[in-house]
Amino acid sequence: MGALADSSFDIVSKIDRQEVDNALNQTVKELGHRFDFKGTGASISWSGQNNIEIKANSEERANAALDVFKEKIVKRGLSLKVLDADEPKLSGKEYRLMVALKEGIDQEHAKKISKLIRDEGPKGVKAQIQGEELRVSSKKKDDLQDVITMLKGKDLDIALQFVNYR
Repeated sequence: MGALADSSFDIVSKIDRQEVDNALNQTVKELGHRFDFKGTGASISWSGQNNIEIKANSEERANAALDVFKEKIVKRGLSLKVLDADEPKLSGKEYRLMVALKEGIDQEHAKKISKLIRDEGPKGVKAQIQGEELRVSSKKKDDLQDVITMLKGKDLDIALQFVNYR
C-alpha cells in the first residue's frame, strides 16, 4: 500500500438473521407463558425468508405480541429500523400482522446518504454507490471517522453498519 493510497469503509444495511430468529424464539416462549396472552391464539412465526407473521384473536393482542418481539429485537442489539410492520388485518376469525425485514440500501437511501457525505462531510471524501451498499473513501482516515460520526447522528429510517474499514 503506497503512502497516498485511500482509506475506505463500506456502508451496508444487513440483518443478523440468527439474532432475529433468536428474538422470534424468545417471543414464542414469552407469548406461551404470559397470562395476558392465554387463550388469545397469539403466535409469531417466519413467513418466507423476509417476513414474520403475528396472529392473534384481537388487534390489540396482535400489537402487544409485536411489542414483545420489538423488545427482544432491541435486547439482542438489533435496530428496530430493520422491521417494517403493517397494521393488523382481520383474516377470517383472527388478526394477522405482517412484519417485513428491511435489508440492503435502496437507491433512494443510497443517493440521500451520498448527498449527505458530499454536503456535510469533510472535503475530499468520496462515496460510491455499489449495488445495495456504499464505498466511502478518503486520503485521510480521520475524515472517514468524521463521516461515520456524522451519519450516526442522522435520523435515517434504515439501519446502517460500517464495515471493511481499511
